[in-house]
Amino acid sequence: MQRLTLTRNLLLAAGVVSLLGAMPAGAQQPLPNPLPMGHPLLGRPDTEEAKRLAPVAPPPLPTPAEQLPVAKLKVPQGFKIELYAAGVDNARTLRQGDNGTVFVSSRIKDKIHAIVDKNGKREVKVIASGLHRPNGIVLHNGTLYIAELSQISKIENIESNLDNPPKPTVIFSDLPKEEAHGWKFLTVGPDNKLYFQVGAPCNICMPSERHATIYRLNLDGSGLEVVAKGIRQIVGMDWHPVSKQLYFTENSRDWLSEDIPEDKLNRVAQPGKDNFGFPYCHQGNIPDSEFGWGHSCDEFTKPLALLGPHTAPLGMRFYTGSQFPADYRNQIIVARHGSWNRTNKIGGDLVLIKLNPDGTFGSMEPFVTGFIENNNYVGRPADVMVKKDSSLLVSDDYNGAVYRISYGNSRAQAQ
Repeated sequence: MQRLTLTRNLLLAAGVVSLLGAMPAGAQQPLPNPLPMGHPLLGRPDTEEAKRLAPVAPPPLPTPAEQLPVAKLKVPQGFKIELYAAGVDNARTLRQGDNGTVFVSSRIKDKIHAIVDKNGKREVKVIASGLHRPNGIVLHNGTLYIAELSQISKIENIESNLDNPPKPTVIFSDLPKEEAHGWKFLTVGPDNKLYFQVGAPCNICMPSERHATIYRLNLDGSGLEVVAKGIRQIVGMDWHPVSKQLYFTENSRDWLSEDIPEDKLNRVAQPGKDNFGFPYCHQGNIPDSEFGWGHSCDEFTKPLALLGPHTAPLGMRFYTGSQFPADYRNQIIVARHGSWNRTNKIGGDLVLIKLNPDGTFGSMEPFVTGFIENNNYVGRPADVMVKKDSSLLVSDDYNGAVYRISYGNSRAQAQ
C-alpha cells in the first residue's frame, strides 16, 4: 500500500491524471478533475506549497494615474522612465502608426485602444470593441491587422478614421478556438507576410497538427504556411535588423519544478524545418517526463538563450533607435511578465539581451526593475516598442498603463 501511495503521488506531481484510473481495485481513486483542458492549474502537484500558487489577476479597472508605480521603477543611470498614458485597460501589444498614433491591444478585454495627441494632451480612445482575445496587432501601410482567438481581421486607413473607425474586416477565420494559449502575437515579416502563432492548448500535452506552430499568411489572408513547429506559447516576436531572421520568446511548461524548465529566446534559422521541441523537450536539454520517452533533445532546434524559470517573457523588440547608447542598438529588449507558479517571484522586469555579431546570444543584463515589491506585483510589463523618436514604450497590463523610457537630455517630442 505504501508503494501504491508513492506511485499515486508521483503521478499527481507529473500531472498524469489519465493513468490514475488504471490503479488496482481497492486503491484510493482521485476525484474527477473539474479543471478544463489547458487550465493553468491543471497538473498542479498535490502539495500544500503548490496549492498556494495561482495566476495573478489584475485589478478590475485601470489604476488611476496618481497611483501608478512609476517612482518605484528603476532604470540605468542616464535613463528616465515616466508615464505615457493611463487608463489603457489591460494594455498589451504596442504598435505605432505612420502618423504617430500608438495602438494598444488587450488579452482579456474586448477592446483595442489608440493613444492620440490632442491639444497638447494625450487622449485614450477605443477604436475597436466586441473582439475576442485581441492580443495580436500590427500596422502595415496604414492598415491595422488584428489577431483574435480564432480569426484575423483588418481595418484599413485606421489613422484617418480614429473618430469613426469602421468595423474590422475578417481576412482569415479558420483558426482553432481553444482558449488555453489561444491569444496571438502578430507581426509582418520582410516578405510582407503576416506571421503569428497558434499556441499549445494545454500546459503539457500532445498538440494537434494545428497547434504549437508559427504560421504565415499573405496580407489578404491567403496562402497559409507553416514556419516552425514545437512551440508551446509565444507572446513576442521581432525581426533581426540585419539578418532579417525571426526571433521570439517562448513560455515553457508549468508544474515540473519551481526552477525548471527555463523560458526561452529562440531564432528561426530554417523556416519550414525548425522544430523547437514541445512537448518532447524543454529548455533544449530536459526531456519531458511523460512525452520525452523515445526522443532526444538533440533532435530539436536549440534555444538561443534561457530566460529564467517561469519568468514569462512576453514582448520583445530589437532596439533600432538612435537615442539610447550605442551598445543598445540592434540588441533585444524583453519584457518579462513575471512568475506566478514560484514561491519567490522572479521576472517582472525588462532585460537587455546583447547578441554576438553572428546573431547568437552574448549576454543578458537588467534594464528596468521594480515591478516586484515584497514578493508581490506593483505592475507587470507585457510589451515594448521603439517609438519614432527613438524612446521606448512599455505596456503594463496589470495597471492598464503605458510608460515611456528615454535617455539623456533628449527633449524629443513624443511622435
